[in-house]
Amino acid sequence: MAGPVKRSDKLKRLVAVQRHLETMAEHELAATTRYRAEVNQSMEEVIDAIGSMNPVHRQFSQHYSERFGRLTTKERQLAGVQQIQEMKVLKERTKADRLEENMKDARGHEDREAADDSIYELIDITLALDRVK
Repeated sequence: MAGPVKRSDKLKRLVAVQRHLETMAEHELAATTRYRAEVNQSMEEVIDAIGSMNPVHRQFSQHYSERFGRLTTKERQLAGVQQIQEMKVLKERTKADRLEENMKDARGHEDREAADDSIYELIDITLALDRVK
């Protein structure tokens, strides 16, 4: 059977999970940013079509203005989503950093405890040898 699981090992696993959550949040943010760029590109194309002197485009000016309104609404929504996702990434990163600090502290305490135990064992061995003599 394995020995007891150390606190630093538990925290190490939690740090790995938290870093994974942070990465997932970053990917979501990247996808939203890409989609927002696509919407902005579409808005520019619609603006160009509205301002075009081509007779075909002038026939569809009402359609273009409606499309531009929908794209504007979509862009505002995506801006809000992006802001929320940025806060989520920051929150997940902060949690992971905090857990990592706690893991390092726990590992330091475990190392000190192991060093203290080895010194106590050395003292016990020395005292036992003195009694034998």
